[in-house]
Amino acid sequence: MKGKFEVLSAAEIKQIDAASMAVLAETGLKVELKKALQLFKEAGCQVDESEKKVLIPKKLVRWAVEQAPSSFTLYGNDPDFKLEIGGDHLNFAGLGTPTAILDTESGAYRPSTLDDLVRHIKLINACQYINSTQMDVWPNDVPMTTIHAEAIWAWAYHSRKPFGMGCYGYLPTLDMMKMMAIAVGGKEELRRRPRFFSICSVVSPLQMSKEQLEGLLICADYGQPLAMSPEAIAGATAPVTLAGLLVQENAAILAHITLAQIFRPRTPVLYGTVSTIANMKLGTVALGAVETGLISAASAQLARHYGLPIRSVGGVTEAKVEDIQAGLERCGTLMQAALAGVNYITCAGTLDSTMLESEPLLLLDDEWCGAVARIREGITVNNDTLALDLIKEKGFSGHYLAEEHTVSHFKREHYMPSLLVREPHATWVKEGSKNVMEKAKERVREILENHQPVNIDPQIEKALDAYRKKVAARELEQFYLAEQEENQDFDNL
Repeated sequence: MKGKFEVLSAAEIKQIDAASMAVLAETGLKVELKKALQLFKEAGCQVDESEKKVLIPKKLVRWAVEQAPSSFTLYGNDPDFKLEIGGDHLNFAGLGTPTAILDTESGAYRPSTLDDLVRHIKLINACQYINSTQMDVWPNDVPMTTIHAEAIWAWAYHSRKPFGMGCYGYLPTLDMMKMMAIAVGGKEELRRRPRFFSICSVVSPLQMSKEQLEGLLICADYGQPLAMSPEAIAGATAPVTLAGLLVQENAAILAHITLAQIFRPRTPVLYGTVSTIANMKLGTVALGAVETGLISAASAQLARHYGLPIRSVGGVTEAKVEDIQAGLERCGTLMQAALAGVNYITCAGTLDSTMLESEPLLLLDDEWCGAVARIREGITVNNDTLALDLIKEKGFSGHYLAEEHTVSHFKREHYMPSLLVREPHATWVKEGSKNVMEKAKERVREILENHQPVNIDPQIEKALDAYRKKVAARELEQFYLAEQEENQDFDNL
């Protein structure tokens, strides 16, 4: 693409940066983890331990941003599968929040299950453009204490692509890292070729939560990329003005990036955002609002200002069913994020502020992501694509269908969807008059019927199963004990 969609001027970026530095140095953040307070203090920050407040000087933030890689490679369960994160690279992923699903066969709204999560992993494994999955569907039929282990077990068996989850506190995050290390051949291999995409939720306003920081430090120790992702809500947990929201979230993102670099310099991080506006009529979230796209676009500019890769949402909607509203809203938020230069867009298959999953919609999103990627490529103009000699040769008659120039270029020049209805009406009727949702449902069934599990090494399978059973056998009290800071050892992870 020749240029990027930009919503801030260079002067406005400098204003937001200056205001954010003032927030960090003068207001600071509330930091709920003693280990993090210690790390900040040792790095030269002003720390008030009684109030759990940290003031971060601009010089330290600038140092941290310089330490963070401007790009990195994210690998899949299959180490030959690679995603380049940063620069002009565009990647699409699932989004890990749905707790309910529209059943593909009945259309009924119901709580999501572990089987739905496994199906989702299989579907994303078959997608052409959506190339990473988090724990995008939350199982309601397994204990919260074992969800993370069941998710990695399912990923190891059913995906060649990367996987990810949030930062869930000390013990669950350590479980995740140890299971990932088992699956790929050890901690050093996991560090060398990261497979896990970590979402660190940045609490608004201006907080660093204990559970998220525990997960941040553990993922950083294992060298896995962290997307520092606030979900600030303009008018509720952030100023109602988008500029004010950007100042607050920018300060918080940079604080989390700074901590990661203090703990383990060169940790791969992403400047992230899931921020949006409040529905001021009801006081609820409006993630499908056009302003979500504006915030994503502005965040992409800020990320480039700091030389960091950027993650945002896109393709989000408030719609409750797969209707025109869902299409309109996901188009607006996805296009803004993609054209603004976001590197990693979490978007796929969700409705109702990302709380509701739809399998056929996931496959339609994959198709739409392909179209958006084509739009972002723009138009290539050179002597070959101008086709001047061919135009002169054809003159006033004939057609271009059988020309070598057409054969050699059409697959790259023309995006060719597989689900969208493009055939003439008579042909469409002859083939069953199927609408795009019906075609997508058929494709869901086809993928699931033909899916082949990963061929796991027996020794790795045995070790993964043993660790999974260990997690399942834990008493709840063990989780509580692990969350007590005196029982946490960040030096021997």
